[in-house]
Amino acid sequence: MSTEQKIAIVTGASQGIGAALVRAYRDRNYRVIATSRSVEAYSDADILAVAGDISKPETAERVVRKALEHFGRIDTLVNNAGVFVAKPFIEFTQEDYDRNMGVNVAGFFHITQRVAAEMLKQGCGHIVTITTSLVNQPIAGVPAALASLTKGGLNAVTKELAIEFAKSGIRVNAVSPGIIKTPMNPPETHEALAGLHPVGRMGEIRDIVDAVLYLETAGFVTGEILHVDGGQNAGRW
Repeated sequence: MSTEQKIAIVTGASQGIGAALVRAYRDRNYRVIATSRSVEAYSDADILAVAGDISKPETAERVVRKALEHFGRIDTLVNNAGVFVAKPFIEFTQEDYDRNMGVNVAGFFHITQRVAAEMLKQGCGHIVTITTSLVNQPIAGVPAALASLTKGGLNAVTKELAIEFAKSGIRVNAVSPGIIKTPMNPPETHEALAGLHPVGRMGEIRDIVDAVLYLETAGFVTGEILHVDGGQNAGRW
């Protein structure tokens, strides 16, 4: 194993922001473990695909084990996997609740706990999580209580872990996007969704990738919730 290359795990890596993050980290000479439910094998020997449901502890265990077996260490974890459902609060079903809590909360907890244990042994590491600016700035007409419940918890635990690990060499941050042009949002919705941002446009996948990469190199930044949302978090408009 080359001692020059760092190792990153990216969850939710099969498409959209996750797939772009895999490419971006490889462009910076990281070896990458890409995980999602249906991730396919890569021809690049420095990208290891590990399929599985991130809400399950056995998936987290397998991802971390494979990372250590193949690459020997873990330098970065990007908790990108997430689900989003917008509907009136009283219409959420038990299935909606279980899925949101499973992917957004359990998916964060199981893999972050295992990765953090390895980073503590190393004395260094970076954990970054993708949340949403709806947590801080709800929008009329976008009822998203489960996003606030789950992603709001991720914002809170980002700050808690940043303090808990501050003297251990581990930084913990989050990127809080607005609405981004991903496969989750079909083209026919883009005009309406653009109007939900003060700048009058949706975000691009590249905007989120750039934010994650900034945090990756910002050694004096920890406990930060970095809003990349076209001004949503600045206030009402």
